[in-house]
Amino acid sequence: MSSPSAAAATSWRHLLTRDHWFVFSVASLAWLFDCMDQQFFNLGRGAAMEQLLPDKTKVIEYGSYTTSIFLLGWAVGGLVFGALGDRYGRARILTVSVLLYSVFTGLSALSTGFFDFCVYRFLTGLGVGGVFGLAVALVADTVPDKARAPALGLLQSLSSIGNISAALIGMGIAALAAQKLLPGGLKTWQAMFLVGATPAFLCVFILAKLKEPQKWVDAKAAGKISGVKFGSYATLLSHPRWRKHAWGGLILCSAGIIGLWGIGNFHPTIVSSIVTEHLKASGVSPEKLASEKAFWSSMGLLLQNIGAFFGMTTLAWVAQVKGRKIAFALALILSFLSTVLVFKGMRQFSDIFWMIPLMGFGQLSVFAVYAIYLPELFPTSLRATGTSFCYNFGRVAAATSPFTVGQITKSLGGNLEGFRTAGLWVSLVLLLGLLVLPMLPETKDQPLPEE
Repeated sequence: MSSPSAAAATSWRHLLTRDHWFVFSVASLAWLFDCMDQQFFNLGRGAAMEQLLPDKTKVIEYGSYTTSIFLLGWAVGGLVFGALGDRYGRARILTVSVLLYSVFTGLSALSTGFFDFCVYRFLTGLGVGGVFGLAVALVADTVPDKARAPALGLLQSLSSIGNISAALIGMGIAALAAQKLLPGGLKTWQAMFLVGATPAFLCVFILAKLKEPQKWVDAKAAGKISGVKFGSYATLLSHPRWRKHAWGGLILCSAGIIGLWGIGNFHPTIVSSIVTEHLKASGVSPEKLASEKAFWSSMGLLLQNIGAFFGMTTLAWVAQVKGRKIAFALALILSFLSTVLVFKGMRQFSDIFWMIPLMGFGQLSVFAVYAIYLPELFPTSLRATGTSFCYNFGRVAAATSPFTVGQITKSLGGNLEGFRTAGLWVSLVLLLGLLVLPMLPETKDQPLPEE
């Protein structure tokens, strides 16, 4: 006889109607393509800096700065579009966000220097920042309560498909570059950004057919009568209950986001160095080395996100069965240990094939719990606002992390060993999230909060 938890896990899909599945699918695609474009940036950042910077010794340092600028745009976009989503509709503002990040991802390929590259990355970040809070609020307000947690966990797990797609496309582009088959003299990083813009832009036409969740429509109508303000940061940060959830959730999110974007997503730097030494020892010609480095950086991303899929799926299950707070604690500890393993221990070419998947499992697992937990902390009038505040304002803190890593690296000689040491020190922030867990509520098997 199957257990109740097993039965629930297999039956939630049957609770969804065709309209529910349409909303879930479109929201998942918006976030999937968002994640794909994020990874094209991670893959192309180093090559872009090598071409756009006159001083090649500044590539690692300035690559960190571009990430900080991207994350700052992400934070601003999340705060603005999250509030607008509560005020004017999740589906409507999600469409605007996707259009924004797709257009400026494509324009990033036209960069001629460090400054305009950073401008495009900031504007891309604005659109990227809006998607997560709006997508999870849209799904949370649409599907039945019993299907909410597994649906949101699956939405986040599917984001790894976007990351894996970026890796496979990056490997394909690198292979074309090696054969000198890229059109118009495009560099690998330029081709990645152009490809990344296309599916996201097409997604906009599907998003235009989305209807607003009935729960939001009803709450908005009732709010006009009762005077409840939708998308109000003043309400979010002054109400005793929502304020506590907002600041606790912010610290919780900051820890995981810094772990991934301030540290983990720089693994191509380490992979590239190991691969370079391996290929030089194998006698690869200098002219072929650049395309080979691009290929193996994409391979590292592929391995990371294979691990990420299993990590997010596993921790989403833990969150549903054992509780959100237990899942968070486990995910943050795994993230820290796997980061230390890669930054300290990954030295040989063969290490790439098992250490990178382990880091992906650890670092990305926490994001599945974010998708489930954050919308459960706030009422309908503040659901996208609160979720975006925690998930995206946390990127203001995260934006300082690549800069910090860059500065520590510079102070330690600006070399790879200095970079490894900087990453290890900054990884301690992952443990900060454990300190706030006792302050936050357990929301397992609870209905979404209301006013």
